[in-house]
Amino acid sequence: MGRSSAFDNIIINTDNYKHCHYSLYPPGTEYVSSYIESRGGEFPSTMFVGLQAFIREYLMHPITLEDIDEAEFIVREQGMHFNRDNWMGILNDHGGFLPVEIEAVPEGTVLPPRNVLVQLINTDPKYFWVTSFFETALLRAVWYPTTIGSISWLSKQVIREALDKTSDNPQLLRYMLHDYGARGVSSQQSASLGGLAHLVNFDQSDTVPGILAAKKYYNAQKVSNSGPNSEHAGFCAWGQEHEAAAMKNMLETYKDNGVVLLLTDTYDHEHAVKHIIGGELKEMVENFPGLVGIRPDSGDVVQVTSDTTEWLMDIFGYTTNSKGYKVLPNFVRVVQGDGVTFYSLPEVYMEMERRGLSTENAVFGMGGGLLQHHNRDTMNFGQKASSVRINGEWRDIAKSPTGSEFKVSKKGRLALVHKDGECATVLRDSVAPEENLLKPVFRNGQLLKKWDFTELIERSEQPVPESYYLDIVAKMRESFNRAK
Repeated sequence: MGRSSAFDNIIINTDNYKHCHYSLYPPGTEYVSSYIESRGGEFPSTMFVGLQAFIREYLMHPITLEDIDEAEFIVREQGMHFNRDNWMGILNDHGGFLPVEIEAVPEGTVLPPRNVLVQLINTDPKYFWVTSFFETALLRAVWYPTTIGSISWLSKQVIREALDKTSDNPQLLRYMLHDYGARGVSSQQSASLGGLAHLVNFDQSDTVPGILAAKKYYNAQKVSNSGPNSEHAGFCAWGQEHEAAAMKNMLETYKDNGVVLLLTDTYDHEHAVKHIIGGELKEMVENFPGLVGIRPDSGDVVQVTSDTTEWLMDIFGYTTNSKGYKVLPNFVRVVQGDGVTFYSLPEVYMEMERRGLSTENAVFGMGGGLLQHHNRDTMNFGQKASSVRINGEWRDIAKSPTGSEFKVSKKGRLALVHKDGECATVLRDSVAPEENLLKPVFRNGQLLKKWDFTELIERSEQPVPESYYLDIVAKMRESFNRAK
């Protein structure tokens, strides 16, 4: 997320054609009000996160004369119109800060789609065009972390459902899903924003940029746990005939760390579990001062997770909890990080439950399935103008394309309220200001509200109507009920 040269110049952090839009508004245009929402898509709810990072990184740094010169050269070189006077005016009239006010739902809030998340308006009628000018950067800053945060939050509800059914330890919830996505994303910036979004829901991550972003932009303290893990390069270097020695070396080297994760699929996963872990190293695993994670990294994620759990129970035994499900001894667990996605996770839990295995026997990691397998259309994010003031008169505006009902946009200056236990978007003038959940967070270069990471976590864990996640857990719940 660090600032560097042209990539951080807000004047060219946009679609090139944005530079010709200022002249397309009616004469006398003074104010343009726009909003951002998820227009619906794959998921029944959204967890809003990420705006503060964008504001602090980009909008609180003023444009300079050098930025204007650079932008003019780049834009004109592409054959696009460039209005230098517009930007010199912002530099001279507003010290280089965009004259805009942004209000937003508090970060960490979970709410249904088709609700306003962000609303913005210019603060100087001379620069009415600025509201929509930086749409490209602002929308990207909102849709990506919010989509990842929503996937992570909904995965949390899946895990919660499984724990409630099969485990006596619901307090394990925040430790059950690890972020392994750093190598699977398109950029370090994606790792930063997606990684911090996941950390709102879980305390497990190896995505260092996400940890750094949570600290830099949200004042996070300790937000993540990790531990010694293995990779195939180190184990392969010992040779197949010395696979047991490779695992033994790791157990000895990191015995004081309290946890090690042993790869068992370097060659033959079943052999490694039954004959190395359950043979030569059995006593060492039993006496390890902490947790030994057995990490299958290949095969069908649904079957291999339950198979591995049962093999370990054959080796080390198990107890039966108050709900009638089998639990491995505390010193050993399955750690599954291959093939785990938002869609496969419920299938894994249904198979574990079918076999009488408690959810807590396995912890999971997601990589690209968490941070990369999604785009703006996953939740159909859009930013649209909803109201303009022309010659002193406000006009409510909206698009209503034929053949694309979901693209019909909202009219008017908007507010977000609690209504009958649900969040609802209404006209701003229809409610008292104190009822509006949208909070001013930025105005003319100033951060008006700074959210702390602990506030995001607390807000994300507030009770919500079951409708916010029922569609996601319905199949799993039905499977669990059939097993009664």
